[in-house]
Amino acid sequence: MSSLKAMYTTISDDPFPEDLAISLGGQRLVYKKRVWTIDGEQRGLRYGENPDQPAAVYELVEGSLSVGGKEYRAPGESVISALNEKQMIQAGKHPGKTNLTDVDNAVNILQYLTARPAALILKHNNPCGAAWSQEGVGDALEKAFWCDRIAAFGGAVVVNRPMDMAAARIIDSAYFEVVAAPSFEPGVLEVLKKRKNLRIMELPALADLSSMAHKPFLDIKSLSDGGLVLQQSFMNRIRTVADFLPASATAKDGTTVIARKPTAAEADDLLFAWAVEAGVTSNSVIFVKDGATVAIGTGEQDRVGCVELAVYKAYTKYTDKLVFQKTGQSLYEITLKAKTDADAANILEECRKRTEEARGGLAGSSMVSDGFFPFRDGVDAAMVHDVAAIAQPGGSLRDTEVIGAVNERNVAMVFTGQRSFKH
Repeated sequence: MSSLKAMYTTISDDPFPEDLAISLGGQRLVYKKRVWTIDGEQRGLRYGENPDQPAAVYELVEGSLSVGGKEYRAPGESVISALNEKQMIQAGKHPGKTNLTDVDNAVNILQYLTARPAALILKHNNPCGAAWSQEGVGDALEKAFWCDRIAAFGGAVVVNRPMDMAAARIIDSAYFEVVAAPSFEPGVLEVLKKRKNLRIMELPALADLSSMAHKPFLDIKSLSDGGLVLQQSFMNRIRTVADFLPASATAKDGTTVIARKPTAAEADDLLFAWAVEAGVTSNSVIFVKDGATVAIGTGEQDRVGCVELAVYKAYTKYTDKLVFQKTGQSLYEITLKAKTDADAANILEECRKRTEEARGGLAGSSMVSDGFFPFRDGVDAAMVHDVAAIAQPGGSLRDTEVIGAVNERNVAMVFTGQRSFKH
């Protein structure tokens, strides 16, 4: 067993060259491998997605790219690939590929959430909890954590304002792999450094990502046959509530249906949710209430199945939160105890009753979908749990049926006018 554990703590040999160059139609981009000198030893990435996969990260250091008349991100605009020894305040067990890509996806989301203090917890390159709050990153992180405290275990915490002591206490109360912030308020690092395996990154760019949101990057997908697919990175067109489109559609008989407009609070939650959606693997839906995720359904093959997954997670995580806050034990531990312990059975029954009353936290929430609804079943599955507002790309052949469905329940709907798939 000890030998098996060793593979997760061993730093893989890095066989990759120091430089990488790409030529696109005469435009040359030069990249330099990022390495760090830690404890007197020069090291690259710990390993790739798995311990038996050597890996390297490269920073764009030279060249510029213009495609279709649009300028792409240039040298000097890097965040994660530019991470240096000074910014790696504590290397912990030394970062691997997934540690960096989790923080990178947080950057991808936070570039659209610059208006308020925001906090993300990421796991396996997907957010498991996200929130923003005028009360600061501590309040935002607490809300993000309780969205899904189970999935948060071993995750990466990323915030877009200086990390405060309230946030530090939350991190100290649980187990995380990575923490990244633009800076740290006095005393915070002393708290975080008590966790010797925690990777701590100070990334000043996190405080000002708004300029990134207006420039795409070259998104390269590798095929299993060694080929490449190049695309412009996703660019979120919904930057303000005013950017949403009215949900309306005209049937074959000429009848036009129009959905109710969201209230100011509903629209604000939809705006936040659509920003988070940019970093969620498709098919996906996100439920948000009061500026915090309630549930995130991701990676499903069908739209209604994705809604059902998110609903199941909402109810399960809500019950677990109630149980944990009452007993310090997980839902699963109490469920097992309830078979033979009357007190545990009573606690479980009470928490499940409260969960049903709150519809798993979904009552009054707003939902976004990264793709349109091909049938009304997806919105029906959400409205059963009293969702209040929905945003989706629009453009389905059955838009009239979908709008008709939300109108039956007086649920608001808007269109984004763009799809947000991420594969």
